Amino acid sequence: MKVEVVHLFVSPGHDFKGRHGKGREEHGVEDREEVELVAGSGIVGDRYFDHQPDFKGQVTFFSGDVYDRVRQEFELPDLEASAFRRNVVVRGVDLNDLVGKRFAIGELEFTGSEEAAPCYWMDEACAPGVEEFLQGNGGLRARIVQGGTLGTGEFDLELFEEVER
Repeated sequence: MKVEVVHLFVSPGHDFKGRHGKGREEHGVEDREEVELVAGSGIVGDRYFDHQPDFKGQVTFFSGDVYDRVRQEFELPDLEASAFRRNVVVRGVDLNDLVGKRFAIGELEFTGSEEAAPCYWMDEACAPGVEEFLQGNGGLRARIVQGGTLGTGEFDLELFEEVER
């Protein structure tokens, strides 16, 4: 099976986490052609790098198809893929199918931890109603098992055995 990596995002700081009632921060999001993933740690330069031991969200994935549906449903043709604050935007795979599975994209290996559930901030970052629209399609939180450099482009996606989440 093939998967296409269409965007790679890194953000040095939290815009929303811990900000209830305070408004968002503006740390920005960098759209990169490649990122360095470190097994057990995350993406070099990202806000969740070395966040905590065995963190379930060392990297987050988001569906490019879901992104397209949000833009269409909410009439947001100029909405940037970075608004969802997920690290890797992909096409060609149902991310929900990767929860609880070990998988490889090229030479890199991951375990799918859980859905990257949308929160109420999606309504501010995108548009009112987006949080509800994304229920069950918020993306994938994953651990990095074998790190390396990931770039944009098309890769082989290989599925392995089921794993504990």
